[in-house]
Amino acid sequence: MRRAGILLHPTSLPGGGPAGQLGDDAYRFLEFLAKAGCTLWQVLPLQPPGAGLSPYDSPSAFAIGTHLISLDRMVAGGLLNSHELGDIPNRPNHVDRAALEHWHAPLVRLASRRYAEQSPVEVDAFADRHVWVRDYALYQVLREHYEVDGWQHFPAGLAARDEAALAEARDTHRDAIQAGIAAQLLVRRQWKAIHSAAREHGIEIIGDVPIFVSGGSSDVWVHRHLFRGGEDPWTGGWRADPVTGVPPDYFSPTGQRWGNPHYAWDAHRADNFDWWRARIDNALDLADHVRIDHFRGFAAAWEIGADTHDATQGHWGPAPGRALFSAVRDHLGGRLPFVAEDLGIITPDVEALRDDFGLPGMKVLQFAFGGGDAHPFLPHTYATPNCMACTGSHDTDTALGWYQSTDSRSQHRYRVYAGRDGSEPGIDMVRLAWASVARWSIAPLQDVFNLDASHRMNTPGTAEGNWLWRAPWLDYSAADRLRAMTEAYGRLPGATVQAPGHH
Repeated sequence: MRRAGILLHPTSLPGGGPAGQLGDDAYRFLEFLAKAGCTLWQVLPLQPPGAGLSPYDSPSAFAIGTHLISLDRMVAGGLLNSHELGDIPNRPNHVDRAALEHWHAPLVRLASRRYAEQSPVEVDAFADRHVWVRDYALYQVLREHYEVDGWQHFPAGLAARDEAALAEARDTHRDAIQAGIAAQLLVRRQWKAIHSAAREHGIEIIGDVPIFVSGGSSDVWVHRHLFRGGEDPWTGGWRADPVTGVPPDYFSPTGQRWGNPHYAWDAHRADNFDWWRARIDNALDLADHVRIDHFRGFAAAWEIGADTHDATQGHWGPAPGRALFSAVRDHLGGRLPFVAEDLGIITPDVEALRDDFGLPGMKVLQFAFGGGDAHPFLPHTYATPNCMACTGSHDTDTALGWYQSTDSRSQHRYRVYAGRDGSEPGIDMVRLAWASVARWSIAPLQDVFNLDASHRMNTPGTAEGNWLWRAPWLDYSAADRLRAMTEAYGRLPGATVQAPGHH
């Protein structure tokens, strides 16, 4: 079925408070999607963000970020009193990190403590169903208690997961751990309610699984044998070696050094990829489909020595993508509801891995106009409908920002190809994506609204100023225009495209 959708992370939802959250803001956006005729909502990872608020550098591959919790829903549920909210921070035109930390987070902790005290049976039952959550809650409590970023800086016994040290910490911090588990229950409950409401609107959610996890994450702390690393010569603790990144590509001319640990793939093979199967189960509990980030890393991944800071000084290391996806497919009963983020340096083995498992890849229109008339991202070159046509991604500039900053030759190619004057590249690229043969077409909300580069979500290779964007409003006239295109190009639910002469 031909479908259309919008990319918008929950933190970018317009509304009150320091960031978009899982309350009225989200439900209004579902209504906006329905009005626009869209049946897909693509989000970024829902996990707790790491450095710089990046959802791709999370302390957990399984938890949900409690910064998404709607405090209004906590008040409605009796876990907070309205007067406890105090002076609600004025809605800024971006995510307010200070307000999330100093106003929102303490109120989440208060509500979670109350829920843990009021409903201990429900909290324990949740922990029994989600086997990762007790370790994650302990990890979070220890991070806050010792005021450190990752488990490597815990006292030696706790860093090494000595059983006696762990037992003592669990006893000492029992109430805080229970509150942390309760917080995960509450945020998952809010998200699942939104997921259910989306289905009522005929909307499915495309989630996101980052390929790598943070070296300081609870996942590495608990499952260290699944990751490659060794002793840090400076601290004597554990460090990732080699680390992840990418060589130069169209996202970054100097490459990128991400610094995440690589997987010890032999250990994953030994238990038939149990951790990965659990991770995919968790992702599909939160979404209907999953975008597999950095898909090429499952064929081969860029390895950089821990002491090397130049991303170009790496090499490709093999990865067992076929064995992994075979195990996951068997686990899921023969289905693979994935989208492959097949961007960057794509080689024939990556394409074969994608195609042999029948996964749709991504066609990003912003990259289509820098070459000739056979560029694989130009809509007329799509060899199969089994792909997702995108105007851009969370890592690209907005379409308008791209047009205003690209070279004159690319601008000319775009204007000729689109048959437009270049005044509205956002909506014009939406039209190209929607008109293509691609089974799915997706546009960031910024392009639906034709917003400029100041509304960009992320600039790869930069550490600050990212992940802060919030939509200023929901433009319902744009929704009407989008719906007209969605209908014209056969992407409305139940739409059919008649052949000539059949009326």
